[in-house]
Amino acid sequence: MSTSGARRGAWHGWVAGWALLAMLLSLPAMGQGLSDAGLRGDAPDRYTVVRGDTLWDISGRFLRHPWQWPEVWEVNPQIRNPHLIYPGDTVYLYYQDGRPRLGLERGRGEVRLSPEVRRTPRREAVPPLPLERVENFLTEYRVLDDPAQADEQAYVVGGDDRRLISGAGDRIYARGDLADHGRLGIYRLGETYEDSVTGEFLGLELVGVGQARWLRGEGDIATLDVLSANQEVRNGDLVLPLESGELLTEFQPRAPERAVDGRLLAVPGGVQFIGRLQVVALDRGRRDGLTPGHVLSVEQRGELVTDPVTNESLRLPGEEAGLVMVFKSYERMSYALVMRASRSLAVGDRIFNPDSSATLAQR
Repeated sequence: MSTSGARRGAWHGWVAGWALLAMLLSLPAMGQGLSDAGLRGDAPDRYTVVRGDTLWDISGRFLRHPWQWPEVWEVNPQIRNPHLIYPGDTVYLYYQDGRPRLGLERGRGEVRLSPEVRRTPRREAVPPLPLERVENFLTEYRVLDDPAQADEQAYVVGGDDRRLISGAGDRIYARGDLADHGRLGIYRLGETYEDSVTGEFLGLELVGVGQARWLRGEGDIATLDVLSANQEVRNGDLVLPLESGELLTEFQPRAPERAVDGRLLAVPGGVQFIGRLQVVALDRGRRDGLTPGHVLSVEQRGELVTDPVTNESLRLPGEEAGLVMVFKSYERMSYALVMRASRSLAVGDRIFNPDSSATLAQR
C-alpha cells in the first residue's frame, strides 16, 4: 500500500473511532441482559483469542446462542467495537450486580471507551465468520437485482487467433460499454431465482468464469487480456466491472430486528443436502430487513407421508435444524453461511427469527 493510502486508512480509522464513540454515548441504556441461563454450562472464566478464531467461535465458548453477542456487549461499558478483537486479546467472564458480564483485555490492561486508534492492521482483527469461505465464494458468484441488467452488459465476441474458447493468458474481444475499467470480471448466466409461492423474480445469479484486464478500445470493441480463469471463456460470456468495495466484515452476529419468515432458496453449485459452513441462498433480502450479520434459524421441512387410515398425504411438523448467518444481501435475496447444522438441511427448509426468550432476563 502507498504512503498516501496508509495515511488515508489511518485517517478513516481515526474518524470511525470518534464516530463510534459518539454513537455509543448517545445510545439509551438497554433494558435487557443475559442471565446465567444464557451461558454455556462449561463457559470458561477466561479465553485468550488465537489466530483463526472468529467472533462466532468466541461468543459460542461463553453463550448458548452465539448470535446473542450484542445482548452482552450492549450492556458492557468495557467493550468498544467488539468485532475488533485481535489474536492475543483475552475475553473474561465476570459478574456485576449478580449478572454475568464479559470483559476484554488487550494485554496492556482493560479496554475503556475512548477515541484511541488501535494501530494493529485492521485485517488482523478476528472476523465474524470464516472469511475464506465467503471471500472465495464471492469471487465466483454475484446477483443482478434486475434481469434486464444482463442485456445491458458487455459480452465476449471472440478470442485471439479465431479461438472459440480462451483461458488465462489469452487475449479476447468484448463488445459493449467498457470504457477503461481496468480489472474486469467474466461471468456466465446462472440460476434465475423466483419466489416458490408467488413466482416473483428475486435475482439473476452470475457465475464467475475468470478475470481480465482492459487493454484498449476501438469503437464498441474492447481488447482484454485474460488474467485468470477457473473454466474456459466462451463467446457470449458477460464482462462486468468487479463489484466495488471489499466484503463487509465489521458486523456482529445478531437476530434480525424485523420478523423474517422465508425459505432456503438454493445451494450455489447444485449440492442437494446442506451442512455446516456451506453457502446457501435465501429468498429474503434487504427489503425484508436482512443485512450482514443477521442470524436465522432453519427448520427442516417435515416429511411428506401418507395417512395409513385415510390415505391422505400429510406433511409432518418441521424440526429446528440449524442456524445461518447472512454475509451478503441483495434487494430480494441474500447469501448466508451455515453456522450450525444439527440435521441435514435442504432447499425449501424454512428460515425464521431465532428464539431468545428462554435465555434473556429483564434487568
